[in-house]
Amino acid sequence: MSEWLPLFPLPATVLFPNVFLPLHVFEPRYRDMMADALAGDRMIGVVLLRDGWQRDYEGRPSVYAVGCSGVITHAEQLPDGRYNLVLRGLDRFRIRSEDHRRRYRRAAVETLGEPGLTAMGREDLHRLRTRLDALVVPNRDRGAGEPPMTAALSDDDLVNALAQYLDLDAIEKQALLELDGVVQRAAALVELLEMKVMMSRAAGGPGLAH
Repeated sequence: MSEWLPLFPLPATVLFPNVFLPLHVFEPRYRDMMADALAGDRMIGVVLLRDGWQRDYEGRPSVYAVGCSGVITHAEQLPDGRYNLVLRGLDRFRIRSEDHRRRYRRAAVETLGEPGLTAMGREDLHRLRTRLDALVVPNRDRGAGEPPMTAALSDDDLVNALAQYLDLDAIEKQALLELDGVVQRAAALVELLEMKVMMSRAAGGPGLAH
């Protein structure tokens, strides 16, 4: 990663490690950013905008300090200069400082590594994955958004994919991203989904699971 990581602030999207994110880029400043990234290491950082961003969107609205870097794995530039991209999440990071010398934002960041798992941690994660399967898979039978629940995904990747793709509030996804490690993230996701099940049933709905 170069000294300055280009930042792509988004109002409702949170990127997670090793999860793919399609993007459509149309603003001139972010077209510049993508052109520079494609000419360099193809890296950008996705960060979530804080509430109130609409008041200063053309400037430098406040963002959450923790985001996720990603590498551009596919890029198509359209005739009018817009881009269709696919980004693969790499590492969580924390913003340390920003550089404002270009039209788009760049930051010096600290990489936040995911803690390694012990054998017991792996067992805990697999147990949590089983619970997530029970909470989420029945949702697919009702025509809701289908998260990538496949046996080919590792426990780690499945937790991160669910955190990104499930229909959760952006602030809920941000809180999951900020947790220190995939076991904590999986446990928090189970707790969050169980709470939504209870709330849905209390309101007379079917919840997430039967």
